[in-house]
Amino acid sequence: MIKIQKEDFDVDSEIKKIKSLHPGIGAVSTFIGYVRNINEKKEVKSIKLDVYKDMAIKNLKETCSNAIEKWSLIDCLVIHRYGHLFVHDKIVLVATFSKNRKDSSESCNYIMNYLKKDAPFWKKEFYNDGSSWLENIN
Repeated sequence: MIKIQKEDFDVDSEIKKIKSLHPGIGAVSTFIGYVRNINEKKEVKSIKLDVYKDMAIKNLKETCSNAIEKWSLIDCLVIHRYGHLFVHDKIVLVATFSKNRKDSSESCNYIMNYLKKDAPFWKKEFYNDGSSWLENIN
């Protein structure tokens, strides 16, 4: 399941929804990304995330399908926020569901690497003395 939204999300309830659909889940690996207060020695006040939503959904569905096939996943969940976010706000949740730990762990990392490097999201950080757009890097 892919969700791209402005609204915050509750990690526990999102994972419970998926687990209730699949009794064979034995492992869930998650990555939760938050807005941090320091980046490259600058104090971050907030960020603005822009997204090409249609392209992001299309590419994330493909990335998750690849992960499901490669690691025999039972299911996969990606929630990514956009808009104006503040320090400590949640940005992203990647959760992968499988029968065993190794598959869920490796696939979660694979999806997160795609998001950090290649997904059509752009981040602008705001500081006390200005702002700057960040480059997508792994």
